[in-house]
Amino acid sequence: MPEFDGLSVAIASDHAGFEAKMKLAEFLRGHGCKVADLGPENENSVDYPDFAEKVARKVAAGEASRGVLICGSGIGVSMSANKIAGVRAVNAYDEFSARMSRLHNDANVLCLGSRVLAEARMELLAELWLATPFEGGRHTKRVEKINKLGVRS
Repeated sequence: MPEFDGLSVAIASDHAGFEAKMKLAEFLRGHGCKVADLGPENENSVDYPDFAEKVARKVAAGEASRGVLICGSGIGVSMSANKIAGVRAVNAYDEFSARMSRLHNDANVLCLGSRVLAEARMELLAELWLATPFEGGRHTKRVEKINKLGVRS
């Protein structure tokens, strides 16, 4: 895995993703990421939108370079995070979705499903996602259009 020296990553989960979050946070720290664990602190039942919002707001405010969210399927946290202006969250489930979300969409929050992805798969997808740059070019105007959706003057 490449080293991600100093890359700041905000991470959170719900109860279903708690164990995977703890392992992935350690994996990312081991490769140079500055990881901010935004909860939860245990496997007690919690509402995933609360934790998705915490990560999404940190990323949108520029307090974290990227965000990672984990719930059972990755779907709920993705839907929640995408409600925050400036967030482009992807529910990645394979290498293609992880890579293209960065290359073409400049995704800034990675969402993973702990009940559908093995630990090694989550590590692989996170590594690929973090290492892939935004391609820019013709995709820049499209990302700008995404950012304007829902924003009214």
